[in-house]
Amino acid sequence: MGILYVVPTPVGNLEDMTFRAVRVLKEVDFILAEDTRTSGILLQHYEIKNPLMSHHKFNEHQTVEKVVERIKGGQTAALISDAGTPAISDPGFLLVRECVRNDVEVQCLPGATAFVPALVASGMPNDRFCFEGFLPPKKGRMTRLNALQSEHRTMVFYESPYRVLKTLTQFAEQFGEDRHVSVSREISKVHEETVRGTLAEVIIHFTEHEPRGEFVITLEGCDEK
Repeated sequence: MGILYVVPTPVGNLEDMTFRAVRVLKEVDFILAEDTRTSGILLQHYEIKNPLMSHHKFNEHQTVEKVVERIKGGQTAALISDAGTPAISDPGFLLVRECVRNDVEVQCLPGATAFVPALVASGMPNDRFCFEGFLPPKKGRMTRLNALQSEHRTMVFYESPYRVLKTLTQFAEQFGEDRHVSVSREISKVHEETVRGTLAEVIIHFTEHEPRGEFVITLEGCDEK
């Protein structure tokens, strides 16, 4: 029986690729990629020429079974996403779960993921935190925010540039304008930036400066009483 390797890829700077990740990608029988065009740039940079197979949220339900059968037949596979660690707000969970159910060995390599550097750089308590990923865009969004009002731990969210101001404004309405927040964008890229302050202050900043890039929002938890 083969092995499924879950391989993190850089969230920005290509130098964040590990030696082990490059070796594994060169040794596996095939690579599952969220977007073969995006991954093709990375693989070309590291001269990795192994066969690529498309595996994303729109087709993973149809491809999972075939992939598991190939691995059970003795082939080794690597799962990568466009950036960061697969299955963290990206496709991958379904495949890993199916491999585990079929007693297929799964090895997840340590490596890049966006929320860890954002959390550490925020200056907020990180001994205990909760990762919320992307909030529901519509249905269930306010229900989730209401449930987080009593959360004492530091909270971490992913957000697109198009919804950053909306999200920060909703946070101010739900948690109060004085709640501290740290907003990181374009982590490890040329225009990396972290803006810290109260929700009111950070809302002003991104009202005056158009949000661009991929965002991680780190929000202070409520006071424990």
